[in-house]
Amino acid sequence: MARRIAIIQGHPDPDGGHFCNALAEAYRDGAEAAGHAVDIVETSRLDLPYLRNMAEWEAPPEDEGVLGMQRIVGAADHLVIIYPLWLGDMPAVLKSALEHLSRGGFVLSVDEGGHWRAGLRGKSARVVVTMGMPSLVYRLFFLSHSLKSLERNILKFAGVKPVRTTLMGQVEGEARATRREGWLAQMRRLGRDAA
Repeated sequence: MARRIAIIQGHPDPDGGHFCNALAEAYRDGAEAAGHAVDIVETSRLDLPYLRNMAEWEAPPEDEGVLGMQRIVGAADHLVIIYPLWLGDMPAVLKSALEHLSRGGFVLSVDEGGHWRAGLRGKSARVVVTMGMPSLVYRLFFLSHSLKSLERNILKFAGVKPVRTTLMGQVEGEARATRREGWLAQMRRLGRDAA
């Protein structure tokens, strides 16, 4: 069954040409070849100020980039979030984009009775994180801290399930070309299956 997929590509460099860009394209290629519809949001191309208070977060967005991102995510059945690990976390540009995506109660809201409304209920997700360190070190020593925060505190809290993850460690270095080809093939397969 064909699905609508939103890829949120979170590398902060708007010039592109990074491995995260290649991963997003590989996923899209596999998905479109299987008949899925795909939209890519490049968070590095959004010119967004940081949200600094609750009033800004609660106000509906007016920025066309944010409104477009909300339309793409709202229409999607499946979300793919791709980002490089920076200082142990997602890049600030991606975090800011996710905060803006949440504006106006789009991701989460509370009704007058105090009940939470999960705005992304019915969607599934795949989170792909690239890093220089071995992924096993990130999992066991750092306990996948930033990934768990995104998964638990944002996606699952907003009703997204299941949330699957893919960690790609040691993306730089000697054997990277062979590893990268394998990861790109994996992304094409995941795209084909909308997984």
